[in-house]
Amino acid sequence: MVLKESDSELERGDNAPAFELAGVDGETYSLESFADNDALLVVFTCNHCPYAKAKFDVLNELAAEFDEAAVVGINPNANPEYPDDDFESMVELVEEDTIDYDAYLYDETQDVARAYGAVCTPDPFLFRRDGDEWILAYHGRLDDALDPESEPTAFYAREAIQSVLAGEPVECDDLPARGCSIKWVDDE
Repeated sequence: MVLKESDSELERGDNAPAFELAGVDGETYSLESFADNDALLVVFTCNHCPYAKAKFDVLNELAAEFDEAAVVGINPNANPEYPDDDFESMVELVEEDTIDYDAYLYDETQDVARAYGAVCTPDPFLFRRDGDEWILAYHGRLDDALDPESEPTAFYAREAIQSVLAGEPVECDDLPARGCSIKWVDDE
């Protein structure tokens, strides 16, 4: 496990990079798949990282709590050296209800993670809907629990989603997320 902090080149106000990815439900998803939502939380995550696993319930709760916001997990760890992160394992986690996001997608080429500048798991990006565009409103921690065994006391992503849905600016700072490094195939 290599601990990393997020450091994307995307800034608030930037458009979400487009994607077309396979979901564990057999569907193909793009940004347009979430056009009926007012907020889109894209979280680069995986199956094996203790930091990502510690946030499964947080993301499940956010997906259940906000009808107007889509919570989308994207697994960029398409590296054969990490078999726990393969597509079949993703399907299993969803089938056993460990993961219950609005969509769980596989970034097999790792191109989407690179386009977003994601570096760790989890690495959350929150977008607001503006016409036909998704505009970055927040990129940062889900909460203030920085270690897998810590309990959160501040809930940044929840507050940011509430702000976006209320049509208000997100007040919390973009503090870097913390987690395991993305397992890039070309880093082998």
